[in-house]
Amino acid sequence: MADFGATDLEAMRTQVRAELAAAYPAELRDPGARTDPEAVWGGRAFEGSEDPQTVWMRRAAEKGWTAPTWPKSYGGGGLGAEEARVLAQEMAAGRYRPPLLSFGIWMLGPVLLEYATEDQKRQHMPRIVKGEIRWCQGYSEPGAGSDLASLATKCEDKGDHWQIDGQKVWTSYADKADWCFCLVRTDATKKHEGISFVLIDMRTPGVETRPIQLISGESPFCETFFTGVRIPKANLVGKINGGWEIAKRLLQYERQNISAGFGDGGSVGGGAAGDLGEVAKSYVGLDANGRLADLDLRRRITVNKMDFQALRQTIRRTAAESRAANGPSAATSIIKYAAAEFAKERSELMVEAMGDQGLGWDGESFSQPEIMAVRGWLRAKANSIEGGTSEVNLNVISKRVLGLPDPK
Repeated sequence: MADFGATDLEAMRTQVRAELAAAYPAELRDPGARTDPEAVWGGRAFEGSEDPQTVWMRRAAEKGWTAPTWPKSYGGGGLGAEEARVLAQEMAAGRYRPPLLSFGIWMLGPVLLEYATEDQKRQHMPRIVKGEIRWCQGYSEPGAGSDLASLATKCEDKGDHWQIDGQKVWTSYADKADWCFCLVRTDATKKHEGISFVLIDMRTPGVETRPIQLISGESPFCETFFTGVRIPKANLVGKINGGWEIAKRLLQYERQNISAGFGDGGSVGGGAAGDLGEVAKSYVGLDANGRLADLDLRRRITVNKMDFQALRQTIRRTAAESRAANGPSAATSIIKYAAAEFAKERSELMVEAMGDQGLGWDGESFSQPEIMAVRGWLRAKANSIEGGTSEVNLNVISKRVLGLPDPK
């Protein structure tokens, strides 16, 4: 793709529109097209696979569209903020499926750009862009959840390597991951200042994962055990005992991206089962003026849609401020908290609007969207936990955003 200046964004838009149309597999234009879910979530570009989603991911990666603002030297698109926004707008306008959803793209890549050595960047970032490697996050532990800095997974200096011993929990897709970015304790005499940030190859002897089944019936999370795991010294990112700074930065990116689905091209008022307003109309019915017949439900749905629209505008503004400040700020905690609350409210309204049909779990008497609505309602409960609990986010907001004093 050619380089475009700020005065020639419309020329870029025309070119991007044509390139997207040419690169997008025809099979994916069918909204009901079934594809390999492994091809989009996490990234796994299986060699020789002709799955249309995999083909789309490869084509997008070749143009740097999976990480449009990353430097071209690491496989990214090398686009500026305004250029990347044009790309996002055209992808949304054309209803193109995301080519890649990846912890490597959302969280690890940005901190590698800030803290990693040149060798580490060149080793990992191009593979992330191409969907050749899947990452998981080793943060929470059985005794270190909201108080993450109390983590106990031990990392010992063995001279020519590090040795990792300990346990992580709620490790998303660890059983499918190739690598893990992990917080470990390198100094037991200090709390925050005794933590380091390391990269672990999940194929290393001593790494074990056990999926955790959720109430929704899915098992996206795992327990992860490290027993005598040896990793190269080169797998330390940043300084020894300097991992807490990286951890905080990564959490800001995580919170920013958890709510990013409500930004340009994101879902506003929709959900897994469809648009909330349209679903409610089909189940509740219309009044004489063609409006949703239930006045109270209509009011609450309207408020929820307005909240999402306000959130979307706020995300756009804070994204621009983050670019100006060279990274996300603590304001991402506000976005993440609001997104979690609005998403939970939306899923509850969806199930309520469906009435008895919103109680289905399985069976022929319930449609797939109805089953998705129930499972989505249960899944939405986790929005207030993952990426930092709402309670922790409220503390961050009070101290770091509003500057309020500690209670006496």
